[in-house]
Amino acid sequence: MAIQDLRDWIRAVDEIGELKVLRGAGWDSEIGTITELFHHREGSAALLFDEVPGYPKGYRVLSNTMNSMNRLALTLGMAPAGNKIEMVQAFRKRFREVTPVKARTVKYGPVLEHVYTGSDINLLKFPTPKWHELDGGRYIGTGSVDITRDPDEGWVNVGCYRVMIQDKQSLGFYISPGKHGRIQREKFFKRGEVCKVAVSFGHDPLLYMLGGLEIPYGVSEYEFMSGMKGEPVEVIEGEHTGLPIPATAEVVVEGEARVEDLLDEGPFGEWTGYYASSTRPEPVIRVKRLMHRENPILLGAPPTRPPCEYNYFRCFLRAALVWEQMAKAGVPDIKGVWCHMAGGSRLLTVVSIKQRYPGHARQAGYVAAQCHASAYLGRFTIVVDDDVDPANTDDVLWALATRTDPEQDIEILRRTWSGPLDPIIPEGQKGFNSRAIIDACRPYEWLDQFPPVAESSKALREKVLAKWGPLLFNHGAEGGS
Repeated sequence: MAIQDLRDWIRAVDEIGELKVLRGAGWDSEIGTITELFHHREGSAALLFDEVPGYPKGYRVLSNTMNSMNRLALTLGMAPAGNKIEMVQAFRKRFREVTPVKARTVKYGPVLEHVYTGSDINLLKFPTPKWHELDGGRYIGTGSVDITRDPDEGWVNVGCYRVMIQDKQSLGFYISPGKHGRIQREKFFKRGEVCKVAVSFGHDPLLYMLGGLEIPYGVSEYEFMSGMKGEPVEVIEGEHTGLPIPATAEVVVEGEARVEDLLDEGPFGEWTGYYASSTRPEPVIRVKRLMHRENPILLGAPPTRPPCEYNYFRCFLRAALVWEQMAKAGVPDIKGVWCHMAGGSRLLTVVSIKQRYPGHARQAGYVAAQCHASAYLGRFTIVVDDDVDPANTDDVLWALATRTDPEQDIEILRRTWSGPLDPIIPEGQKGFNSRAIIDACRPYEWLDQFPPVAESSKALREKVLAKWGPLLFNHGAEGGS
């Protein structure tokens, strides 16, 4: 079925048997804890919470959306692949084929079923969870997208940044330095102008996915999404902001932020697995208009300690982007890229190559560490030979332990792009970090003399399996004559 909104997505996921409906879970940590328990199980069901105590039946929260390859593929409109690296290759091909298409502006959509302004605005009417025990508030925006327009260039950015409820009509919104939405907001603030912003809190999960990826600067996520779907995404021009908002969204607000209008925001458990950004004054959105559908659904995507759903899908998609950007930079014979979930898809990147010339491994490492898709808040980039599966942690650690001479094979980059969420950087020094590039390949200059791997050849394994496989791997057999 063609997915146009969050409700279509929920129906499609239910049809493939990957939806669990839970009734009666409380907003104060229960929904968050249940979500956390499911996060750590790859392939676990998407969770739809209904009948939240204190809220009307039908006011729902969806979480754990992208924790399976089936749901990832469904969201992107493609078939699932056999293994992780094949899936990364399929995503890379999918992204490469996208030609951005302008969104279509329409006059009406389901998001306008209920509209509130002035004193009628009440952000507390929704069952917004407190996702983690130590959070500083209720975060209505985790699977949300912030919509802003560049005041100089006119293009619209749709970015996934966390949003906290301050009161009935105010929201705190934190954006990491260097992100497109932050750049646009700072342009307004430096001029002393109001930054108009819209935020959607429930929508086709593809929009959320793209809002969290490194779409090229100057390209709107709406246009990229339209290109992926093969037809224009429908948007409505916001009455207060003039910004395009998803016509089929569940809940949308329009508001204004000013440079001098700050309130304490945080702490919030982030994708690194820590409360790394503390509590500090952040800009506030003063909400001027609230719109929502009948029986609205909040899309929740809280990060938790890895491995978790928040990082799971980003591992595939970021790896595809890194692979494509490395290839465009001229790095040949890349056999696989994996952005490890333990590093939140950012802190640990593994690249597999077929070595072709002296320095090939270092070239791959430097480009993988600093291309656009991986430049923000990275830590380790490991380059391995093509006999190593970059998505297999045991394979990677074996290569690291046996093919790396620490004195010769570790390079350090300094003063690279980090941010307040980096847990190892102390307060007052956040913004920069360092990177390690580890060459875990066999040394090129004596590649042919490197000790051979102690395992059967592929041809011999296939021959033995053809003869003995049915008996060896038939769990009911105890032996043979």
